[in-house]
Amino acid sequence: MVLKKGNTFDLLSLYSSLKKDLKKIDQALLDIVISEESPIIEAAAHQLLGAGGKRIRPIFVLICARLGDIDKEAAMKLALSVELIHSASILHDDVVDDSDVRRGRTSVKAMWDNHVAMYAGDYLFAKSLTSVATLNNPLIHDVLSQTTYELSLGEIEQIRYQYDSTQSLRVYLRRIKRKTAVLIAASCQLGAIAGGMEDKAKRLYLFGYYVGMSFQIRDDILDYTMTEAEIGKPVGGDLQQGNITLPAFIAMEDPVLKRQIEKINEKTTSSEMVDVLEAIRTSGALEKAQNISEKYLQKAVAVLDEFNDPKATKPLRQITNYLLDRAD
Repeated sequence: MVLKKGNTFDLLSLYSSLKKDLKKIDQALLDIVISEESPIIEAAAHQLLGAGGKRIRPIFVLICARLGDIDKEAAMKLALSVELIHSASILHDDVVDDSDVRRGRTSVKAMWDNHVAMYAGDYLFAKSLTSVATLNNPLIHDVLSQTTYELSLGEIEQIRYQYDSTQSLRVYLRRIKRKTAVLIAASCQLGAIAGGMEDKAKRLYLFGYYVGMSFQIRDDILDYTMTEAEIGKPVGGDLQQGNITLPAFIAMEDPVLKRQIEKINEKTTSSEMVDVLEAIRTSGALEKAQNISEKYLQKAVAVLDEFNDPKATKPLRQITNYLLDRAD
């Protein structure tokens, strides 16, 4: 199956079939962070969770579980767990990136401080383990432990390579795998396990990996093309914070642009970034990055084709098309 632009999928139509489940997950997210011992940590967690989100990872758990004989209780607990892990990583990420805005709202680290954000993230990680503690399947716990391990390595690598224009493209791809793709891949794998399809779990993990890589590359592109109001964070923030993403890697093939990007450091001001960002936008780098993102999505669809059941995999194809066309 070849993905085609213009076949935009309204994610809300998919949400409608999962509306009750996602509403329960949203409420469970708020309930699980209630803490009589630490009102500040509870308030900080609510600041992030109350901002909402598309709940892409829980959706992948639930959809993949529906491909088999779904264990609804296990699927809901796993969906909750992966969203808590994702939320925890966001809190930690905002500290690493020194981000004052998240999802269009003041970030936890900006509203309180780095310490509160880090401990709130740790708290959500702990709660993610609590939510699945009663599931008696060692594979589930192996997947979650390996995933959190990979996420941690991704955060460490982002710090290690900050403002390092000599890093390789391979390092970047490994970083986005760890920071984004592994959790989406694990969501699909865990959904397969909750659906009693352990024999297909590895293939769905691969599907999620390809989707996750594409998702992050697309997100990196949006950092150059959308307004702060649209993406909920400063435009060009990644590059200004020293995170060299795929568009910048491609742009650095031009020696002139390479020298401009190499000069960016902690003291570079927003006004100084304007010319660099515009040069990257007009260099053709964004279009090349988009082509790479689409190739990952095409690989994801090729995995679905192996199932020979278009009706059952339709929701996964729909959300994949949505990610291809998404403009927000």
